[in-house]
Amino acid sequence: MSAIYGLLAISITIAIVFFVIFIMSIKKGQYDDVYTPSVRMLFDDELVDEDEKKAKGENKKNQKSNHKYKQE
Repeated sequence: MSAIYGLLAISITIAIVFFVIFIMSIKKGQYDDVYTPSVRMLFDDELVDEDEKKAKGENKKNQKSNHKYKQE
């Protein structure tokens, strides 16, 4: 039974050490993405623009139809 307690203590200690190392690496910026911002301008944004145009077109249609009803 004492072996289980010893192994449990060792495993918790190792887990805490890895967690501390992980937190330190995050604070130092190890996982910061420095590649994506430099190539973001190379990606094509046409899909986003088309969706926005469609949404604006639908809003204009709704406004025109509502405007007709308000005039009567």
